[in-house]
Amino acid sequence: MMGSHVAEQFCEIDRLRAQLMNNVDVTTAGRSEVEVSHREILTRIESVIFGIVTSLSREEVPVLALPNRTSWANVRDIYYKNTQLFGSQTTVDSIVDDISCLLKVPRRSLHVLATSKGLISGELCYLEEDGTRVDCRGCSNAVAVSSNIAGIRNIVSSAKFVLIVEKDATFQRLLDCDFCSQLFPCIMVTGKGVPDVNSRLMVRKLWDMLRIPIFALVDADPHGIEIMCIYKYGSVAMSFEAHSLTVPSVMWLGLLPSDIQRMQVPKDALIQLTKRDESKLSSLLKRPYISSQPDWRTEMELMQKVMVKAELQSLDAIAPDFLTSIYLPNKLRYGGWI
Repeated sequence: MMGSHVAEQFCEIDRLRAQLMNNVDVTTAGRSEVEVSHREILTRIESVIFGIVTSLSREEVPVLALPNRTSWANVRDIYYKNTQLFGSQTTVDSIVDDISCLLKVPRRSLHVLATSKGLISGELCYLEEDGTRVDCRGCSNAVAVSSNIAGIRNIVSSAKFVLIVEKDATFQRLLDCDFCSQLFPCIMVTGKGVPDVNSRLMVRKLWDMLRIPIFALVDADPHGIEIMCIYKYGSVAMSFEAHSLTVPSVMWLGLLPSDIQRMQVPKDALIQLTKRDESKLSSLLKRPYISSQPDWRTEMELMQKVMVKAELQSLDAIAPDFLTSIYLPNKLRYGGWI
């Protein structure tokens, strides 16, 4: 009887995985990143320098043809050593991104690695490039996402799915109730809000290696939706690297605007959309990829209509353990994702 219950519990998730595997050639064909050799990178740098020198020898103004790296169509120690020169870390990031785009290589190929802010926990073990074994299982404290995702190898996992969690507070709550091992064997990742590059690379690495469903758990507000879109479609600032930073198979698990109405979340737990929220929502609805997600559009238009948003914590107004004991288990068991 126990085996039958477990099989039923994961029936919808297994069905989704089968669908993803059938479509894998369509969704990821040509998307895996080809590592650029050091020699090739040097050749590209020399080519740029040669072009500058040639222009100067002809008494012409050198021109660098920089591709547009902020187009949806494409979908940090340096600062501390030169603080007076660069002014801010943001300036350094922008310059490095421009150089990466110019050379058509990811910034990590230039050996510019940033410290990760993301966390990971759950049914996962792997080796770092230096041979360090990382065990994410049964940790009351999550493991920091690696700063060198490309160096990760020997991934071992029995997880049924990956759960992207928008906020660190929600992530810690799921960690405290041992969600990954007691309820569902899974891997949880959080970028603590807007994800850094390493958190996005980690999610992509898990998809490439495990080919299991990836769900997003975000607040039912424009900011949460945008964060989910970054994992699935990429950000405009890093659109030139979208092919290696995104996972098109990401599914929206919750919190859905329709869930708010269906579960009759108390009105005093809801928040009115601000003018900024309205502007962000309108902007999201205009993005080209939303046209291929009619269910997402319907949810966003519902939010636009009722003019309210809700954080995941609003479910506490129904019951203190509603999120972990009722909402997520039922969503995962009965396929409540879009």
